[in-house]
Amino acid sequence: MPNAQDIRRRIKSVKSIEQITKAMKMVAAARLRRAQEKAAASLPYTEKIRAVLTSVANHTSDLSHPLLEVREVKRIGYLVLSADKGLAGAYSSNVIKEVLPHITAKDNSGIIAVGRKARDYFKRRGYHVDEEYTGFSEKPTLQEARTIARSIAEGYKSGKYDEIHLAYTLFHSALTQKPTSVKLLPIEDLTTNSGGQEYIFEPSAEEVLNFLIPQYLETTIYGALLQSAASELGARMTAMGSATDNAEELIAKLILNYNKIRQATITREISEIVGGAEALK
Repeated sequence: MPNAQDIRRRIKSVKSIEQITKAMKMVAAARLRRAQEKAAASLPYTEKIRAVLTSVANHTSDLSHPLLEVREVKRIGYLVLSADKGLAGAYSSNVIKEVLPHITAKDNSGIIAVGRKARDYFKRRGYHVDEEYTGFSEKPTLQEARTIARSIAEGYKSGKYDEIHLAYTLFHSALTQKPTSVKLLPIEDLTTNSGGQEYIFEPSAEEVLNFLIPQYLETTIYGALLQSAASELGARMTAMGSATDNAEELIAKLILNYNKIRQATITREISEIVGGAEALK
């Protein structure tokens, strides 16, 4: 049975952990608000560029672009957006679980890992990690999205990949984040209704299409990065909140045990004193 000194040491240790988890929760909450605003602001632009791209496709008789080319699937690339750091509950493991059922064989699959968690997971298990991007999972920028987009576009054009899928986490709230996967390349379903709007294209619809497709790829990846950043911060805030609550509960139990041991010690000492006094009579 632990003595009073051991319990005091344990209480001090748990209080230190509680201060850390509380600080991490506050930092995540502050960053989450900004990340959530960015994620919400990017959605209308992504939707609009998709609508314009669809309208261009509908006005183009010969729909031809390297990123639209559909070919026999021999090798698939998986762009996986995860966290650089832990302490975010099951955030990274959930997005990895979203990807795994789609990977039929390691030999015909390549991983483009964003975040250290995805990179480490797939490397340890013998998957082909073709590219890795780390250090910005909480604060992605458009430039980083462009770098990723250009790289995977080149990989698709060169035939390194015949399909590219994107796995990320869709942000709903600080308590709810949903792992999602979509086919990124080849870009499909462009000949649907564009919302009834008519556009005039200069110099031509074909040239506008060639300009818009890379832009669409960049904005799609950037939007997914922003959604993932908000999801990571929301998951971390929730996890640190739960850890803080658990620490407070543990401290209360330790203090109760400490008081019981003190009471027992005092009672025993009083009994010894009374017993000694009786012996002296």
